[in-house]
Parts: sequence; C-alpha cells; structure tokens
Amino acid sequence: MTELSFLSDTRAGYDAIAADYVENFRGEFESNTLGRAMLGAFAAYVRADGGGRVLDVGSGPGWVTAHLASLGLEVSGVDLSPRMVALARREHPGVRFEEGSMTALEVPDAALGGVSAWYSLIHIAPEAVPRVLAEFYRVLAPGGRLVLGFQVGEKPSRYAEAFGHRVSLVFHRLVPDRVAGQLRAAGFDVQARLVREAAAGEPTPQAYLLATKPGGPTP
Repeated sequence: MTELSFLSDTRAGYDAIAADYVENFRGEFESNTLGRAMLGAFAAYVRADGGGRVLDVGSGPGWVTAHLASLGLEVSGVDLSPRMVALARREHPGVRFEEGSMTALEVPDAALGGVSAWYSLIHIAPEAVPRVLAEFYRVLAPGGRLVLGFQVGEKPSRYAEAFGHRVSLVFHRLVPDRVAGQLRAAGFDVQARLVREAAAGEPTPQAYLLATKPGGPTP
C-alpha cells in the first residue's frame, strides 16, 4: 500500500531536523506547567485504573515519554522518524522507543491503559484525523485514557525550510470544540479540556484534552 504523502513528508522532515530540534527545544517541555499538569492527571487516572501499558504516539525525542515513565507508568514511545527514535533511545536508555505510525499502530485491540498524543496529531491531515482517533479507540482497553496536546487555531503553518534544511512540514492548528466532537464521534467520553493563552514566543493558544473509552471505572 502506498504511504500517505503527509506521513512521508513528516518522516523526512523530522529526520532532517532531528538533532537541531532537540538542541533548540530542549527544556521547553519542562516550562509548560499547565501541560505537565494535564499529563500528571492523565498518569494519575491510569494508575488509579490499575495501570496498564501506555503508548506515547509521536514521541519525538522522548521527553514526554520519559516524563510519563517518571510518573510511574509502563510507557513506550512510537514515532515516524527513525532519527528521532534513535535520539530518544540515546537520551532515555531506560525507555522503549520504536518506529511506527499512529494511522496503523502495531498494537492488538484493547491492549492499552492509555495513549498520549502530545503535539503529534497536528501532523495528521484533517481528513485523516477521524481515522487516527478510531485507531486510538481500537487499541485502548475499556476505561482506557487518552490525552491530547495541540496548538489552537484554524490555519495550518507550513514550512519549506527549518534549521537550514529543506523540508515539507505542516503543523495543523486545531479547534478544541471540533476535536472534542471528533472524539465523541469516535466513541470517547470527553473528560476534561484546558485551553491556555499563548506564552511568550508562542503564536497561538495551546489546548489539552483528556478523554476516556467507555466501559471502565467511573472517572
């Protein structure tokens, strides 16, 4: 099967900029207090549900994956970019990272207690988002938790150059109410959402959503 072009472009783009990305954005995750709070809530719910394997989808350099591991989760990361996976393995040798796509996760049905897609859904073409959310629903066990992080807005940002490399990267900004509706259409219960204003240097507000696959413990 021919790979979707946006997946090929995203993989190639991050392969090209991986090392520069890590050096330029190192420490940014640690400064996102409200985002980390939502991840903390996600981790607390997964632990309270009895644990279970967690997959960080679009794990990039592994900062979020390692943070979730530090919160006591049995977590691994998956990313399109082989270069990003290699960097994540080097920086976080105690955490497992594999290559893969969120459009077709190599995970059995109902196998996971949680899925994190932290600023990775933004690289999915809008028409493919329902398919990806359905894939998250498929791999989660009943009661499993999903946390999303993304930039808020209507218009995507497109880059033909980054850190001196020629790329074709698209960052789709998303509307929280629209994403919540798509989650419900996929079968999820939306549990919480948080929208914060843009911080210094950020062009848009940021949003975080927490959702649950029905059938497990009451939130």
